[in-house]
Amino acid sequence: MSIHLESSWKAVLEPEFEKPYMQALKGFLKSELQQHAVFPPNRLIFNAFEHTPFDRVKVVILGQDPYHNVGQAMGLSFSVPRGIEIPPSLRNMYKELQTDIPGFRIPDHGDLTAWADQGVLLLNATLTVRAHTAGSHQRKGWETFTDKAIAELSARREGLVFLLWGRYAKDKAALIDYRKHHILTAAHPSPLSAHNGFFGCGHFSRANQFLEAHGLKPIDWQV
Repeated sequence: MSIHLESSWKAVLEPEFEKPYMQALKGFLKSELQQHAVFPPNRLIFNAFEHTPFDRVKVVILGQDPYHNVGQAMGLSFSVPRGIEIPPSLRNMYKELQTDIPGFRIPDHGDLTAWADQGVLLLNATLTVRAHTAGSHQRKGWETFTDKAIAELSARREGLVFLLWGRYAKDKAALIDYRKHHILTAAHPSPLSAHNGFFGCGHFSRANQFLEAHGLKPIDWQV
């Protein structure tokens, strides 16, 4: 794992790379790479940070793991490259957008880079995964790193919108100062839970309303 972190994030997170947990994580990843395919590709592990610098974050959408099948993971939560079938959770996000955002058209691709480039941090709690093995890199150190990223955003920034979908993401609310930021929670967009409160949550329009109320440009959710 080579470390290439966008400069504003590097200024915030660089000390983490010298800590024992990160050294242990590097060792684990080195071992994994000798025996298995690991996703996303090395150059995309920190893709979320690359596209959304620390001082440009407006909205945070938290995922759990990268996709674990060939060609899917691109270092942005919920996103897949063009030409890859749109995953079920993202299809449900598009359905919600269609009812929530006037004029939204469901795309024929799942690449959310346009969101990231506008200030939507698409952050997975775990940044790598063994091929075809969901959750295989959980509790190896990534969560400590990404929790630190969330905590630093909470401490150093103001007026961010955090979209926390599902129990795992909702638990991250403990890292966020609700007096400084806007936290929206709902069920996960997975087909298993989307009908239990994700559909109809209106999070995309509500996020934009909050941004506009604070003098910020809203997100163009059309991709």
